[in-house]
Amino acid sequence: MTEEIIIAGFGGQGVLSMGKILAYSGLMQGQEVSWMPAYGPEQRGGTANVTVIISDSKISSPVLHTYDTAIVLNQPSLDKFESKVKPGGTLIFDSNGFTRFPQRKDINIYRIDATEYATANNASKTMNMLIMGGLLKIRPVVSIENVLKGLKKSLPERHHHLIPMNEEAINKGAELIQKL
Repeated sequence: MTEEIIIAGFGGQGVLSMGKILAYSGLMQGQEVSWMPAYGPEQRGGTANVTVIISDSKISSPVLHTYDTAIVLNQPSLDKFESKVKPGGTLIFDSNGFTRFPQRKDINIYRIDATEYATANNASKTMNMLIMGGLLKIRPVVSIENVLKGLKKSLPERHHHLIPMNEEAINKGAELIQKL
């Protein structure tokens, strides 16, 4: 099993941390992982993306040109990465702020209204974990148990009290995701 994932959006949406948590989760399962972030000089508002590879065998290169799964959280990311999803692959998008939805017919497209849900429930910091829950429902590349271990590893200890809230968000995200 090898899963090649790109997660892309604006800085501040939790793109890089979602990738880091996925990578830690793969490590907790004894898998080979690669985590390669790319972002501009802006901390918030600029574009950011991260490539995560989770595999049962050695990873020869972290550089990819096509992906099994793309998670796009803004229009520029959809415009850039929709064409780079492998035929038969998966594209997940959060519809907030999109002017055009995905158009391809040879991939599986899923919509998750994570931003809308997080905003309505005053839980904006869990938006990326809502998306994680949606991803794990349709592409269970890591277990939720290992995601929680990954959260514990990536969050500073002073924030460990937030792990139950993130677990709730993961479970809710699994309910919110819809196939188009």
